[in-house]
Amino acid sequence: QAQLVESGGGLVQPGGSLRLTCAASGFTFGSYGMSWHRQAPGKERELVATTNSFDNSTYYPDSVKGRFTISRDNEKKMVYLQMNRVKPEDTAVYYCYVPYLDHWGQGTQVTVLS
Repeated sequence: QAQLVESGGGLVQPGGSLRLTCAASGFTFGSYGMSWHRQAPGKERELVATTNSFDNSTYYPDSVKGRFTISRDNEKKMVYLQMNRVKPEDTAVYYCYVPYLDHWGQGTQVTVLS
């Protein structure tokens, strides 16, 4: 049924950039808001970015605002997270999520070296 597959994680130096991709399938992608979340070792999973389904409005918490950008391509059924000027505290497993369906991807590891 619904499937989300994240990719693009890896090792990156502080101040560097990374682009995460979430490939969606099994549902009417364009009808749903999408979000990215992350979970660092020993910490709770936290929201990183959201984009809604009708006006492309976005939301970012202060921790990533100005550095991360969420975008989507409804034709390709893809959600992206552009991560710029990364910090060691950005190290986490990043998950793609469909809030309405309460469905998660498997996650992709992002490690910012120190």
